[in-house]
Amino acid sequence: RRSGLLPSGGMLIDPLILLQAYSIGVFPMSDDRDAREVYWVEPKFRAILPLERFHLSRSLAKVLRRDQFRVTANRAFGQILALCAAAAPDRPSTWINHAIERAYGDLHARGFAHSIEVWDGEELVGGLYGVALGTAFFGESMVSRRTDASKVALAWLVARMRFAGFTLLDCQFMTDHLRSMGAIELRQRDYLQLLGAAVGSVSLGAESDALAAGSGAAAERAFAPLAGLADTGSPLAPSLTVSGPLSGHSIAQLLTQTS
Repeated sequence: RRSGLLPSGGMLIDPLILLQAYSIGVFPMSDDRDAREVYWVEPKFRAILPLERFHLSRSLAKVLRRDQFRVTANRAFGQILALCAAAAPDRPSTWINHAIERAYGDLHARGFAHSIEVWDGEELVGGLYGVALGTAFFGESMVSRRTDASKVALAWLVARMRFAGFTLLDCQFMTDHLRSMGAIELRQRDYLQLLGAAVGSVSLGAESDALAAGSGAAAERAFAPLAGLADTGSPLAPSLTVSGPLSGHSIAQLLTQTS
């Protein structure tokens, strides 16, 4: 369901309004990359990916364990955003217009928007970005320029979210790709109950306080450089011990042990 068209030519969507929209189950979209308007969307049915239901297929587990790709977090947010917004043979245009691109770049600078990047050598070949608020992560867009790159990004995201104590991974709209990885669809009223529990403790009343607070402790844990998961105290990964830098093998181990 659409509502509230916003003229976007040269304007930046107010960051506090954007965060408040997420906190009540609404997000912005546009009709085209070069469209001048942004509208608010409130789907009647919402796709989420329950973290405990993430489906790690045998083929994806093999890709992870081989460390076929190098994966980072928040190292190239602007590049991921631009890659998601760019046209591709299977996607001649996107809903990410220039105002939306600027708005999420601003949220990233303020500590609310985060990215997972997938690299083949020094080439960025896939990833995702979204917004963290409380213990909710709102996935905005995924992109893949190599086979399995977006799946690898999602696997790393889920593992980091489990490690950090997140409770909600919002995928917005259901796709076959997401369904194959464990996503389910909820009615809006059921989604709002989960959303309320995930962001209920976040105060967005005063702009200076809200924007200074950043995403919250869960996001700081999830998207910080992780040197290892030993003795983290995370109830979601009580038996996993990893020393040294995290690898794809570590991620596969975490997803297997907490499923």
